[in-house]
Amino acid sequence: MATSSVSKGCFVFKPSSKKKKKTLSFEDHFTSSSDDGETATRRFNICQELWDMTKSETGMLQDELNKKILDSLLEFIKRSASSFQSKVNDWASVMRASEIPTAALVLGVNVPDHDMTFQSLSELLQQSVTPFVVSVQAKECAALKHLMQKVLERLMGVDVTMDDDEEDGGQHIAPTHHKRVHCSLSSLCDWYHSVSKKYAGTSPGKKRTSTAKDMPSKPPIVVIFKDLEAFSPRVLQDFIVICSRYVQKLPLMFIFGIATSPSTIQHMLPHSVSSLLCIELFQSLSCTQHLATVIDKLVLNPQFPFKLTGKVLQVLVSIFLYHDFSVRNFIKGFQLALVEHFHSQPLSVLCCSKKEALAHIQTLGHEDVERVRQLPSFMRYVETQEPQKQVELLTKDQCVKEVCQSLLKALRKYHKNYYPILRCLHTLTSSLPKYPLGKQIRELHISCLERNVWETEEYDTAMQLLKLLAKDELVAILQRCVVILSSSESKKMKAAHGQLQSYLAKFDQLDNLSAEELMQDAVSPEKELHKKTDLYQLQKTLLEMKETRRTKKKTPFEVLRNQILEFIDSLVRVHLVPPESKPLNEVCYYGSSGVLRRHLNATPRTSIQTALSNPYCYLQHEGLKTDSSAVSNAAPDICIVYKLHLECGRLINLFDWLEAYSTVVSAAEDKDPDSTDYGKVDELKHARFIQAVSELEFLGFVKATKQKADHVARLTWGGC
Repeated sequence: MATSSVSKGCFVFKPSSKKKKKTLSFEDHFTSSSDDGETATRRFNICQELWDMTKSETGMLQDELNKKILDSLLEFIKRSASSFQSKVNDWASVMRASEIPTAALVLGVNVPDHDMTFQSLSELLQQSVTPFVVSVQAKECAALKHLMQKVLERLMGVDVTMDDDEEDGGQHIAPTHHKRVHCSLSSLCDWYHSVSKKYAGTSPGKKRTSTAKDMPSKPPIVVIFKDLEAFSPRVLQDFIVICSRYVQKLPLMFIFGIATSPSTIQHMLPHSVSSLLCIELFQSLSCTQHLATVIDKLVLNPQFPFKLTGKVLQVLVSIFLYHDFSVRNFIKGFQLALVEHFHSQPLSVLCCSKKEALAHIQTLGHEDVERVRQLPSFMRYVETQEPQKQVELLTKDQCVKEVCQSLLKALRKYHKNYYPILRCLHTLTSSLPKYPLGKQIRELHISCLERNVWETEEYDTAMQLLKLLAKDELVAILQRCVVILSSSESKKMKAAHGQLQSYLAKFDQLDNLSAEELMQDAVSPEKELHKKTDLYQLQKTLLEMKETRRTKKKTPFEVLRNQILEFIDSLVRVHLVPPESKPLNEVCYYGSSGVLRRHLNATPRTSIQTALSNPYCYLQHEGLKTDSSAVSNAAPDICIVYKLHLECGRLINLFDWLEAYSTVVSAAEDKDPDSTDYGKVDELKHARFIQAVSELEFLGFVKATKQKADHVARLTWGGC
């Protein structure tokens, strides 16, 4: 399209009315890469349902955990607001009225989780205490004028003018009204008095809402500093000093969000400034306790069908412990594993409620049945069957469906029995010295997922320490185990619950029972020899017989304690088997820890080196396909310069580097190698080379050196 005009002008060309490109939804992205459309849609619906369940459960959990501290904060602010409105003239009230009420809220180092807490706090304050709540962050308040401007704009909802608008006029937030006010607290005072009169006044035609009736006639102004440590101490000090001069006119209140320690206030504010504040400390729940509650709700829940293997759970916990302490990011990682499992595993359509899973098995097609046959756990199951049964499982689809139904039911029963016994074992061992099986239940859970926990040295150590417990300690622990087993609906757990109760009853009658009577209740080792048993049980029985002959006579308490520990050991060996030994465990368990680590714990240097040495990996251009050692003349300039710099030593001669680059680029221009212009450096090539070297220096691969003026130093080694 061309235009011609006598004078210069601005021409507007409206775009042609073409159909806009349709944006794909999340479901379209999920199902587009799958060959089976109907099954993929069903998997997406199940994944979406579990996603919503995870989101609602964690949201409710967050509200429950924050309820105590938020209620305390609300009570503090209401109490401070009522004291501002009271007209008591005693000396203590007058001195307290000259201070700004300040809540020091210690939230911990899990900074990504703070936003949810402050959002809940702001909503609660606006609903029940005051509509005048403003939150500020350090990154938007580099100077005092910026802090004042943000506070006034967000409170008053108007554009605030500065004395030096020409310096930072482009940083103003778009005003919600055309009215402009001067940036000072006197303007805020005038605005507050006019608003509070309208707020307190009642008219016959208008009725206040129920939430407004609970608010004071002069609601306080609450300023929340989300990240106190990141604020400039000078800016914070000046702001507090200025606000203290208006404390008789404005009911100001501060909330300091602290990530480290309350002593931060003393380090940032001198006594002359901190004396202007009436500070009260509030401590939130630690992030490790929060994580333990989330794991208990999501991971250790037999009703939640989706499960994580030990390696995947270890990746998520490691990122939490060694990177950010963020429970929010842990939940995001859990949700990512959920999506990856349903997207990559076609048989995840069976990862749902028991009733739906049994119904979906009957609708499986031939390809899905073949996928079931190819599962490693199902192949191991087939190998344990009789030859005739093996033939039926490998040839008849209906037989596979019937077996899958029974195997899924068995997997459900396994989960119902696994988690109560896991909690009982954690209850028994979590208070032992040096925590041989871990202090947190997640550590014990990971150990049980990866191997037979009873074969480890840590388990043997824990059992030896349990044999040293006193009667009161053992009874208290067993009572907690009884409470855990009483909440289970499994028949085996009910039987174990009754057995533990009988053992506790024997403790009450311990003074009246002798060791011989207790030994009569237990099965003697000689009788065990006549039973059909395996090699391990035979060895254990022989050792018990040897000990009974050599050791001295035990007390009734020792006999009963050993019986209880043997009973618990039998429960562990039966119910804490790793899930990999169970058929069809791949349906519910996600085990691609490498994929999860690559998404959540990225390595930017490796990605940059891969992109520079092999640009085809990201650009997907056929002209960029070369050997790993060759230098493609069609690659971007920075890739050519990077591959050439890998051939150099510690110091790189810039002129030689430029000559080599020019030779490679000339080959891409299809010039005659015998011509005199081939490989010569012109201004364009020189400029492109300088730009590529500057980009490598910015990425940290080379740097200027003072050893030689026309050389640069290489900084990285072992590149791709």
